[in-house]
Amino acid sequence: MATVEEAHNVRILGSGETTVVLGHGFGTDQSVWKHLIPLLVDRYKVLIYDNMGAGTTNPDYFDFDRYETLEGYANDLLAILEEFDIDKCIYVGHSLSSMTGAIASIFRPDRFHKLIMVSASPRFVNTDDYYGGFEQVDIDQLCTAMETNYKSWISGFAPLVVGGDMDSLAVQEFSRTLFNMRPDIALSVFRTVFTFDLRHYLSRVTVPCHIIQSSKDLAVPVTVAEYLHHNLGGKSIVEVMSAEGHLPQLSSPDIAIPVLVRHIDYDIADSS
Repeated sequence: MATVEEAHNVRILGSGETTVVLGHGFGTDQSVWKHLIPLLVDRYKVLIYDNMGAGTTNPDYFDFDRYETLEGYANDLLAILEEFDIDKCIYVGHSLSSMTGAIASIFRPDRFHKLIMVSASPRFVNTDDYYGGFEQVDIDQLCTAMETNYKSWISGFAPLVVGGDMDSLAVQEFSRTLFNMRPDIALSVFRTVFTFDLRHYLSRVTVPCHIIQSSKDLAVPVTVAEYLHHNLGGKSIVEVMSAEGHLPQLSSPDIAIPVLVRHIDYDIADSS
């Protein structure tokens, strides 16, 4: 088995007393942060890594049982922080990784100065008293389409999630990283992400949370950001950006990147 560093393609860039850790979401890899990193490295130490199952990782290391829940990803994150002697970090997590960071912060709150949650959702499927954006039948149909023809599924899914057409560079980039995933692994991760229910964890998240959301996101309605804000156990703040899509750091960097930098720099814990 490879080391933690090798398995997750961990890289440390820049320098500074404070470490910013960047975690990517489903279907992407650490390259999704390419517009943000240059604005951080002069002032922060930046750690980037790939979630197991990303196309840039060795598929032989993907444990289907371990990654049926987000606890597997959270334990990976904590192992990375341990390996690189990062006592406390600012954690920026996108989508899947925003909730990974939340779970990891429950296990080890001392490791996290704050969480910046981009396009975060504790549950994607609607219930009688909760609007997550999807019905279970929607998820079932998407899974069936993935199993039937993964390449065709990507050509439909990527534009919807990013918010653009196939001519969009962001859609092309998301399509590329989706293509890089082994289809059976992609299906497994997709099922994990779109069927989890982490609402019961939220009250146990006590580190400060910055919730960053696009105003139009097919995968995460704006009401979910408010749900997180009202149910997290510690201080939190919400900013809804005038951007479209689930990957604003890729599709609308001119809007999203300054917002992310501001929230990395600004502590709500010090504001009251």
